[in-house]
Amino acid sequence: MTNLQNCLDTARIYIGTYKKYNESSLFEKWPNLSDYSDYDELLEAMKELHQDEHDPEFMLQDYENCSLFEKLGLIEESYLSNEIFEIAEQINDSGYDLEIFEAYLDCIGKMDFQSIYKGVVDYYMGEYSSDEDFVQYLYEDDTFNIPNWVVIDWEATARSIMFDYFESGGHYFRA
Repeated sequence: MTNLQNCLDTARIYIGTYKKYNESSLFEKWPNLSDYSDYDELLEAMKELHQDEHDPEFMLQDYENCSLFEKLGLIEESYLSNEIFEIAEQINDSGYDLEIFEAYLDCIGKMDFQSIYKGVVDYYMGEYSSDEDFVQYLYEDDTFNIPNWVVIDWEATARSIMFDYFESGGHYFRA
């Protein structure tokens, strides 16, 4: 089991060739990206899969469970970046779940992966069920040394403090 298993475990692609497509031949094979250690190994498997063609021109016809990679422009119809395995390995080695990177990208918008990676590492604050729970955590984490007898309206406080933070799917980041 490689390091890539975590991030690429459910990512699958459907690789055909333009020749087979033009001949209306649908050869059904959905390899998991986690079955390969790098792009070159995947490319060799694709060549073996279509060894009946002299010089196959590969066509990525479909993919599943690749939303982050799609948003990063690493995978799209007829295209698979050779960087996808390197980025998956960085995600796995980061110690953060894939959904945290997706949440950060949802909050920030399109940018290159290295900026997203740095943003997650530098600004990720954790996962909370609501803005109020997040803000309560911030105040009770000895940051402000509030006496326990003080009563705080967490909803109003959250509305005010959330200007300095952003959230997606329960994941919070410093702005």
